[in-house]
Amino acid sequence: MNTNTLLSSNFYTLDINGMTCASCVGRIEKNVLNIRGVEAISVNLATEQARIRLKHDSTNTIEEIIKVIYKTGYEAHLSLPLGKSSRHPTHFSWGMNGLTNVIISFILAIPLVTPMVLMPFEIHWSLSPYWQLALATPIQFILGWRFYISGLKSLIAGVGNMDLLIAIGTSSAYGLSLYQILTPSYDDYSFYFEGSSVIISMVLLGKWLEARAKRQTSEAIRSLHKLWPENAKVLDASVKNEALNLNEYRVLPLNQVLPHDRIIVLPGERIPVDGLILSGQSHVDESLLTGESEPVRKYVNQQVIGGSMNGEGSLIIQAQAIGIESVLSQIISLVEEAQTQKAPIQQLIDRVSAIFVPSVIAIAILTGLANWLYLDSVSLAILRAVSVLVIACPCALGLATPAAIMAGTGVAARFGILIKDPQVLEIAHRINVVAFDKTGTLTIGRPRLLDVIPLANQSGTMQDILAATSGLLLGSEHPLAKAILDFSNEKKILPIVALDNKALVGIGIEGKPISGPWAKEQLCLQSIASLKDDPQYKYIESQVTSALLAGHTVSILRTQTIGSSPIAGFVFGDEIKTNAKQAIDALHQLGIRTAMISGDNTFSANRVGKIIGIDEVFAQVMPGDKAEIIEKLKSSAVNNDRQWVAMIGDGINDAPALAKADVGMAMSTGTDVAIQSAEIILMRGDLSLVPNAIDISKRTWNKIRQNLFWAFIFNIGGIPLAALGYLSPMFAGSAMALSSFFVLSNALLLKRWRMRILN
Repeated sequence: MNTNTLLSSNFYTLDINGMTCASCVGRIEKNVLNIRGVEAISVNLATEQARIRLKHDSTNTIEEIIKVIYKTGYEAHLSLPLGKSSRHPTHFSWGMNGLTNVIISFILAIPLVTPMVLMPFEIHWSLSPYWQLALATPIQFILGWRFYISGLKSLIAGVGNMDLLIAIGTSSAYGLSLYQILTPSYDDYSFYFEGSSVIISMVLLGKWLEARAKRQTSEAIRSLHKLWPENAKVLDASVKNEALNLNEYRVLPLNQVLPHDRIIVLPGERIPVDGLILSGQSHVDESLLTGESEPVRKYVNQQVIGGSMNGEGSLIIQAQAIGIESVLSQIISLVEEAQTQKAPIQQLIDRVSAIFVPSVIAIAILTGLANWLYLDSVSLAILRAVSVLVIACPCALGLATPAAIMAGTGVAARFGILIKDPQVLEIAHRINVVAFDKTGTLTIGRPRLLDVIPLANQSGTMQDILAATSGLLLGSEHPLAKAILDFSNEKKILPIVALDNKALVGIGIEGKPISGPWAKEQLCLQSIASLKDDPQYKYIESQVTSALLAGHTVSILRTQTIGSSPIAGFVFGDEIKTNAKQAIDALHQLGIRTAMISGDNTFSANRVGKIIGIDEVFAQVMPGDKAEIIEKLKSSAVNNDRQWVAMIGDGINDAPALAKADVGMAMSTGTDVAIQSAEIILMRGDLSLVPNAIDISKRTWNKIRQNLFWAFIFNIGGIPLAALGYLSPMFAGSAMALSSFFVLSNALLLKRWRMRILN
């Protein structure tokens, strides 16, 4: 079972063998959906996997579903957990055996084709009909037997597939030639053994090339799988931290490592689990996980990610996240999920493909009858019908979209851009407005407390103010809270414990100190923007104007009792990210308008916007209003065109806006809520990922369109040529086989994509 299945006992991922075209996909989905208790299914031809969700009260077992898939004509089995797969995401059934079959088929077919090659040189030579029969028969019924088996299964299931078309077409050419041999005056006839033999040979070659190309499209997943070390060096639990010895450890399989185990990682080894450094320091290469090109310096009490490469130092880490809980597993799951999901355009293609094969068979029959009546030649009529059957196989059509999605999402993941939902690929290329949160997105998100401004004649000293405020903030993960706690810690000020602490979403935090000047009074630390309707707002603003004009963030500590009064203003400074301006410039070069939505004061927000070149600034916006701003941006028509908006954020208060935007991008350094609300995750706080995420999305969408164009040209454009006799069965087979390879190769060009480096 895939790790994703562990999220719910009613969700399964199956590996499916034997699919050849989009018709296979439609047939499996249709038959499985007819099973009572199945809620949804998504089958992907490129990854050869099915994702199935059962209804909550379903009594069906996955074994029953596998039996239905088998009766449909395909083999299926549960996908194994991450790191345990018995095969790659796209199995290589056309590996060495496939290559051997291709070589043998071409060796047998070459003598049959040689007379056609020699004919332009006025060299007339050919094998006897019986030698042709001897060479063509093993190709037809031994190497080509798989087409008969697969085609028969699809026929029994009530629908056709690509293999059925191949079996009918080649059998017609082979059968016509055999009939002519058995006719007493066969010397007057032409034989078409070379047509059936070359069709099978080219299809075998196309399948082998297709399997190789599929394997390359899934290279990103395999690269991530390889990051898992097989074992971990685990210290004995009885050994005290102060008595650690790097030689005292046991080598355990990774699945036996438990949370809180202490693990030794030597220089040059991969870190086996997510954890916290207890001892040592080193540079850690996280490039395959985050796209960060430079190794990151790691010290004691810093987090490390399982799968990253340790540099020059020995580390002792405490295991925190194991198996499916680790960052690497979650990345693999996200990429796999994106690659197995369908873009909306693919669902339309699947519906077309479901009626494609029977339609082609009907066209082939009409072609044969029309040519027979017009040319009065049974052999030519059959050959042209065979050409129609062969050229129209919808394999390339089925691979066009998933192959591009696999290649695009895979290369994006290598550079730290995780595309969770392939649907965004159909939207991201339209993006013409990008809205940013400020703190933690455009700025580093690690503000420092610069000043504390008393706002009234209070009985408490500066130390009392800091002690009371620190008590309110104990345990808070908010960046501003950390800045105050760090400042108090540096000044060696002990926090005064507060009772009834409560976070006020989008406003601040409140509580009652147990001692000090404000003992048992309700204190509140809140943003200045949340005080706009307070009677004392103008007075407060006048006292902190200089800080606001300097572009600093200001929070206010005040009492919440009747006749509440301000106590102090806390002034914070946060650095703008080094490449923020370059990222905004890159978006402008792409013709994209930029906006910033911030809960910070107008002065601070405008200052940041002016420095980095933001087009439009929305300041002092309450968290609940951010989604309304996104809706406003979407409806702000330019030249009567609806605007397509992307939102970039990292905090809990950004989640509604991320969900409301056409495309939500969350920094992985942000909160889980923000990450869950976004369709694209940026694996590090690097703003250069934003224009690059839009760029790779555009390129992937272009590849999807190119692939669909060429697939339709091959499949649809070739039918009239074949019906009119301009394409022999041999060339039709070659074109059909190469069409799939062409589509996959075109998708693989995305692997050459590289991030634009912003200076």
